[in-house]
Amino acid sequence: MFLLDYLDHTIKKLRSQAANSLTIVNLSLGSFAILFVMKNELNLSLLLIFLAALADRFDGMVARKLQIESELGKQLDSMCDIISFGIAPALLLYQSILSHFGAAGSIVTICYIACGALRLARFNITENTGYFTGFPITAAGCLLTLSYLGVPYLPSHFYMFLIIVLACLMISTFKLKKV
Repeated sequence: MFLLDYLDHTIKKLRSQAANSLTIVNLSLGSFAILFVMKNELNLSLLLIFLAALADRFDGMVARKLQIESELGKQLDSMCDIISFGIAPALLLYQSILSHFGAAGSIVTICYIACGALRLARFNITENTGYFTGFPITAAGCLLTLSYLGVPYLPSHFYMFLIIVLACLMISTFKLKKV
């Protein structure tokens, strides 16, 4: 009887941490993406950011499906998202193109990260209404990462414009229905 109770308790504990485990996978992939940017392995970094987006998508689905949503999970998800969809994509673009702009490239890179952090902080203190206020950082980070594929084809000033627009959209107050 003791063994069955212990096994049941262990399974409940594992189930309760399933979504947080996927969130940590998101964080790990985003962190590796940053490390690979620093090694100038930009294509691998791109892949890792998109894998982090998959993990981010599934952590919320798992939490809702297993009914294990928590305030801790919400906070953890936001902290991981700033790494995977704020810092990693910004550094990917900085390393590939924005560094050519000198101080201006550095400023818009930091501005994007700061706007992402503000957007996540605002998300964490608002009630769930079924709508996002401002553009979600996951979407902004994926668009920024995807834009890296155009570096050989698009003018470099496009990237300055894109990162500023995405930063402004994240902190804007328009409403976007959650999907």
